[in-house]
Amino acid sequence: MTARGRVQAVLGPTNTGKTHYAIERMLSYRTGVIGLPLRLLAREVYDRIVAKRGPSVVALVTGEERIVPERTQYWVCTVEAMPEGLGADFLAIDEIQLCADPERGHVFTDRLLRARGFQETMFLGAATMRGAIAALVPEATFHTRERFSELTYTGSRKISRMPARSAIVGFSVDSVYSIAEVIRRLKGGAAVVMGALSPRTRNAQVEMYQNGDVDYLVATDAIGMGLNLDIRHVAFSSTHKFDGRRMRPLQPNELAQIAGRAGRHTEDGTFGVTGEARPLHEDLAEAIVGNRFAPVTKLQWRNSRLNFANLGGLIASLEEHTHHELLTRARDADDVLALKSLASSVDVRNRANNTKSIRLLWDVCRIPDFRGISETEHAALLEQIYGFLHDQGRIGDDWMAAQVRRIDRTEGDIDALSKRLAYIRTWTYVAQRQGWLDDESHWREVTRSVEDRLSDALHARLTQRFVDRRTSVLLRRLKEKESLVAEVNDKGEVTVEGQFVGRLEGFRFSQDKAATADEAKTLRQAAVAALAPEFHLRADRFYNAPDTELDFTDQGGLMWGEHAVGKLVAGAETLRPQVKAFVDDEAGHDVAQKVQRRLQHFIDRKVAAAFEPLLAMSRDEALSPQAKGFAFRMLEGQGVIPRDAIANEVKALDQETRGQLRKHGVRFGQFTIFMPLLLKPAPTRLRLLLWSLERNLDDFPSAPPPGLVTVPTDAQAPEGYHAMAGYRPAGQRSIRIDMLERLADLLRAQDTRGGFEATPDMLSITGMTLEQFADLMQGLGYKAERGERQKVKPVAPAAVPAAEDAAPAEDLPAEVAAVTDPEGDDPLADPAAAEAVVPAVDAEGPMLAEEVSEAAGPETDVAAEPDLLSVEPSAEETGAAPAAGEQIVVADAPEAQPEAPAEAPVEGETVTEVFYTFAWAPRRRGGDRSGGGRRSSRGEGGGQGRGDGKPRSEGGKPRGKGKPGGKRDWNKDGPRKDQGAKVYSAKPQRKEKAIDPDNPFAAALMGLKDKG
Repeated sequence: MTARGRVQAVLGPTNTGKTHYAIERMLSYRTGVIGLPLRLLAREVYDRIVAKRGPSVVALVTGEERIVPERTQYWVCTVEAMPEGLGADFLAIDEIQLCADPERGHVFTDRLLRARGFQETMFLGAATMRGAIAALVPEATFHTRERFSELTYTGSRKISRMPARSAIVGFSVDSVYSIAEVIRRLKGGAAVVMGALSPRTRNAQVEMYQNGDVDYLVATDAIGMGLNLDIRHVAFSSTHKFDGRRMRPLQPNELAQIAGRAGRHTEDGTFGVTGEARPLHEDLAEAIVGNRFAPVTKLQWRNSRLNFANLGGLIASLEEHTHHELLTRARDADDVLALKSLASSVDVRNRANNTKSIRLLWDVCRIPDFRGISETEHAALLEQIYGFLHDQGRIGDDWMAAQVRRIDRTEGDIDALSKRLAYIRTWTYVAQRQGWLDDESHWREVTRSVEDRLSDALHARLTQRFVDRRTSVLLRRLKEKESLVAEVNDKGEVTVEGQFVGRLEGFRFSQDKAATADEAKTLRQAAVAALAPEFHLRADRFYNAPDTELDFTDQGGLMWGEHAVGKLVAGAETLRPQVKAFVDDEAGHDVAQKVQRRLQHFIDRKVAAAFEPLLAMSRDEALSPQAKGFAFRMLEGQGVIPRDAIANEVKALDQETRGQLRKHGVRFGQFTIFMPLLLKPAPTRLRLLLWSLERNLDDFPSAPPPGLVTVPTDAQAPEGYHAMAGYRPAGQRSIRIDMLERLADLLRAQDTRGGFEATPDMLSITGMTLEQFADLMQGLGYKAERGERQKVKPVAPAAVPAAEDAAPAEDLPAEVAAVTDPEGDDPLADPAAAEAVVPAVDAEGPMLAEEVSEAAGPETDVAAEPDLLSVEPSAEETGAAPAAGEQIVVADAPEAQPEAPAEAPVEGETVTEVFYTFAWAPRRRGGDRSGGGRRSSRGEGGGQGRGDGKPRSEGGKPRGKGKPGGKRDWNKDGPRKDQGAKVYSAKPQRKEKAIDPDNPFAAALMGLKDKG
């Protein structure tokens, strides 16, 4: 390169606009070339010039990239790749202070000494080079530029307290990655910039930082070489670096070169240390701030006049020393080390036997060791390439394709992709050499495409690992104090500014569970800011939602669709529960109050609808004082009270009071006082919930499935649960209280003292097998004695059609039910119990129709009950009851053999039948009651009761004459003569009383009266 034109040195610290000034000067000439220290910086400058002059006149030449248009006017190059002999009007070398760098300094020194432009040559760099340039280039003129902004030292800071728009500098890949990982957790993410990155990856990372996706940059000292970034603070994580040979402390001017990147143009910047780096000495910090450093006194130099006569001569010329006081021979670089290694190979020496082959060998040795595996590995690769070029004149396409194909894979982690990028850089460099490949353009395109794919994949992996886009975006928007936009989809997923942050469940925000603890605060802060309007909109929708969208759970939760919006808590009264809304504090007081009011309205209406009969009765002012008192007790019991709990109160009620209560649907059952309408599933479910709230249970029991007559008895259930559920425990199973009352009606027709067997109606009501029914009866206070007997089984039902309709009772399972009295006596001994159920056949005769009408509750469907008044008693009912435990064989009994057609007599086989005999077995609580018996509800005689006070015989059977079972057939025997025409009621008969038309069972009662 010839020395022509003027030479000037533009010196000064960073952020003085030196590079910008050089570009403007170059563009003022017709042609120009600028040499830059980094491939990344060369690409940045190339893009800037292309934006001004277009791509057709701008060339980019680096070791791995070559873009040279036909009409090139301006060349942007790395210093090592600057072509010689261009004859450009303008030439500039940036970062000229790198002449002192032990690794690359000799290249910069060579350009300082030999590179010139025809009209103007410009050296850009630090003021420390003034003396050296003045001594080596006497014709140079100097221009000093001052920094546009001030630089301040701020000392040491933790990474967690690092301000936004900061660059944290590390000096190894591991250090950079570990710092980026910490920033991701604390700040949402960081961009990563290293010299080893491809320009495409580096540009993508820088763009992410520049546009504000992340507020932090983690980089090596590559950012110190002219990269223009919007950095306000630079923090050193270490003040030592590995220079390829050893760990050494950074020189003050090196620290200043990096720290000077803080502050852009006129905006001031700061610098400091972080992590394990020790705070800078005060003098050092002041020197960096004031840009006062010792001048460069030694420049790295290597002989550029090489001897290609023979291999030994080439090595000797590279090892030649200089005698200039400012120059020092550079240590052997990678290319010299590779040459010496190859020179030891016999094959290489045999091939390098002339000037041309030695020049070729030196060109091969200058391939950079991008892979960085080892000197031996690098030398082996170079020897292979040299062999192809020397022997064949070209590198074979097949071999080249195999090398590229092994690298062209985008899977793997950051380390794997970084290695592949380093490997492809080798083949990119090879493809840029002229004459080394048959189709250079093809391989340049191929290697460039592979590098781009790997670069994109590496950028994606870096972003995935070191950037939490969600946190970074939210932090940026929060910092900008702009209103955040929240969206809630139909699944309740909340996105803020397009980032998923969690779910809105009712009026409570549940942030993303996958978020780390460090992200939690940011997510919560962003969600609260963005969801404020959404809470109000949702509260309005909820307040206007119909009751069909709301429901309560068995545990007291209040649901809006699938989301819990509150829970029930006990109120001052059982039927007036209160609600507690589930609303985040951030939603505000107004939203919470609106949700609270809507939930209270919902549950109040639910209670009013479910317990309407009960509440209407409690508000009836027409009730007598006694009826009002009893209605209050029913209100306390939520419409279901075991009779033994209020036996005395029931006995104290006169018939008029009972009539008033019956009009409101109260049924005086033998075991339970209840309102049948409140046994439906909805009231039962709500009653159990309110009962559980009142008792402050930890776990609320659930209602049995609707429609079941019996359910298994839960021995672990809280006391009173079964009654609230509408059931009465009886052995291993519990029976529904309304069905129990129907069973009691059937039992009243049996000889409960002498013993009886079950009827088909009893099994039908309970839906049980014989064994289950026996357990039920024992649970009700009866003893069940098992027996077996022989019976004749019909051969075929088709052969005896007449026998099907007249099958005797023995053909069906015989089961019996009885009822226990709270005090242990016969349940029929209580006159109130006798009048509380729909009357059936009494042992001495039926009740009058008027009594049936009076005793029937509002839900009693008389027409639907079996017509027990017209049922003919079976042979067992009219005959003597079997003794307890006695086995009866009835195979020869005439009634046990069904009639068959005369022309075809049928003989069946004899089988053993299991049956149970049930008898009342009172269980006394605390001794005998005085009187032992009870007065009949029908006057002084009839019924199964005994008003004479005679002692009972052992086994519970009454002493005296009469049938053992004490049972009479009303249709055959008529009333007892000693009773005469006595009235079967506890009060005068009211035949002429009109039936209340408001009674829901008026029609059924009118029909029954008409039959009478």
